[in-house]
Amino acid sequence: MHTEKSLSILLVEDSQQVAETIFDYFEEEQYELDYAANGIMGLQLACANRYDCIILDIMLPGLDGIEICKRLRAHGNNTPIIMLTARDTQQDMLGGLNCGADDYIIKPFDLMLLEARIKAVIRRTQGIGFKTQLIVGSLMIDLNTREVSRAGQSIKLNPSGYKILLALAKQSPNPVTREAIEHALWPDDVPDQDLLRRHIYQLRKALDKPFEQDMLITMPKFGYKLIADENS
Repeated sequence: MHTEKSLSILLVEDSQQVAETIFDYFEEEQYELDYAANGIMGLQLACANRYDCIILDIMLPGLDGIEICKRLRAHGNNTPIIMLTARDTQQDMLGGLNCGADDYIIKPFDLMLLEARIKAVIRRTQGIGFKTQLIVGSLMIDLNTREVSRAGQSIKLNPSGYKILLALAKQSPNPVTREAIEHALWPDDVPDQDLLRRHIYQLRKALDKPFEQDMLITMPKFGYKLIADENS
């Protein structure tokens, strides 16, 4: 039986056998799947694309599933996450849930059960109480579509600009350090060049130039902050 809507799934799993088994089942059911065999690639895909659900193995080379989950939640990524683990101790289960995962399933597992868990976490996160917007003054960020608007006017941002704005909006009106913003942009390897300055310039041009009041404020020798505009 096919799903009514094609759901996009990111699978991060280092076992090729397990991955092939999951792919065979879910592609037959008309799901769209992306795949990463290590934690670093998994984190990059999760940050670069929108998925309906992420299936995340705990034991991974590069970065483990717990660390990936922590980083995604810290950066405002609310995509439902199901942790896969071959371990069944209470500590492992609590570790996955406490880092921000929505559910867990223990290997070996039934594929129909995994599909049911996926549908369940998607329903829960799309229900009442799921935060879908960030609002600062007249600025609105839709966390599902990644659409940004200010005073009803659409603002087009590249992926880096969106990540910076999201990091600032989550902490507004408090300032955010340069280091924290750089970590949001480059979790594993901050470039030697001062690329952040260029990204800030582009963000300010899109966010503030069309309006009378600036929202993006530079904090000398510290970082940046986002403030509400007076006419909101």
